[in-house]
Amino acid sequence: MARREEQVTMTDQFAEFKELKNIDKTTLISVLEESFRSVLAKMFGNDDNFDVIVNPDKGDCEIYQNLEVVADDEVENPNKQIGITAAQADDDPECEIGEEHTRKIDFAQFGRRAILTLRQTLASKILDLQKDAIYNKFKAIEGELVTGEVYQVWKREVLLLDDEKNELLLPKDQQIPTDIYRKGDTVRAVVYNVDNKNNNPKITVSRTSENFLRRLFELEVPEIHDGLIVIRAVARIPGERAKIAVESYDDRIDPVGACVGVKGSRIHGIVRELRNENIDVIPYTNNPQLLIQRALSPARVSSIRLDEETRHAEVFLRPEEVSLAIGKGGLNIKLASMLTNYEIDVYRDVDTSDSSQEEDIYLDEFKDEIDEWVIDALKAIGCDTAKDVLRLSRDEIAAKADLEESTVDHVLEVLKAEFES
Repeated sequence: MARREEQVTMTDQFAEFKELKNIDKTTLISVLEESFRSVLAKMFGNDDNFDVIVNPDKGDCEIYQNLEVVADDEVENPNKQIGITAAQADDDPECEIGEEHTRKIDFAQFGRRAILTLRQTLASKILDLQKDAIYNKFKAIEGELVTGEVYQVWKREVLLLDDEKNELLLPKDQQIPTDIYRKGDTVRAVVYNVDNKNNNPKITVSRTSENFLRRLFELEVPEIHDGLIVIRAVARIPGERAKIAVESYDDRIDPVGACVGVKGSRIHGIVRELRNENIDVIPYTNNPQLLIQRALSPARVSSIRLDEETRHAEVFLRPEEVSLAIGKGGLNIKLASMLTNYEIDVYRDVDTSDSSQEEDIYLDEFKDEIDEWVIDALKAIGCDTAKDVLRLSRDEIAAKADLEESTVDHVLEVLKAEFES
């Protein structure tokens, strides 16, 4: 009775593995057979003369031992041979010496220890299969979007769980600087790296990768998803600004307009996902001079001198355009260099000793620190640049632009700080 209970327990264990581990039938049969053979080999020295037949639908397994029939006094290895008398008594009355006798083995008769060993072996092999499956699954989708729920937040990384409870690690250096995570939040990222060191898969995801921006555009812009528009180059400074060069295979499609959408409807969703990271979309061209010119937008370039061997570009602009080309904190020129793969230097194309050509900065460069409606109000009174504003007194700005004094004070503080730095 005890052995029967052990056999039932073993059968239930097989059913549990099939149900919970989501193993396909072919793999299950292979794993079960290998597990049985592993235990048999430990018990009998080898499993060469055993046949293992697995029936995963019923959750059971039949084992047969093939023995050589010899004279009763010539049995030297009971694991390989059987005496003629014993063979005839074992449901094979017509067997003869030299033939093969097949004996059905009840695995449960080997005792609880053998069954426990089998279950442990099976569990280990199933775990290895699971790890291999996880590694192969995510290795195949490196660079693709995944979604996970925040399970735990640590100082240096965040642990996410996907729909199948697979663990995804989002390190600090792969997070957008302004990201804030709380348990239960849903987070999108791309699979950045998949490692399987010591058969322990580790899936690292990223929100700062260029591929993250690419995949978001593919998600939001049907023309990119359908292949009508192609993303040719991407440059990002996560959390700050990005530039993306796009090209259309259909002359009827405006690639920039399609990516931005009506009134920015498509790009706004991407900007929100990137925590208000400003995104410049430019039309791609094979002409490096024109591409550099577009990449330095909104600055207007006067002329460009290229050295294609050293990938170096000297760009000449009017004095009032230089600061716009460089951008606040040097972001614009840095991104342009990343996008075009050219080292870019900018020069004024007039006499720089003329004090009247002193460097200035367009107000649009301060959108991350000054509200857009305030900038629009200043533009409405003829102040397009920082120095246009600073030439006016505090009271003049407040009166002409109809702004609160506290707002004017904030504007002046931001603009003065930029020139002092």
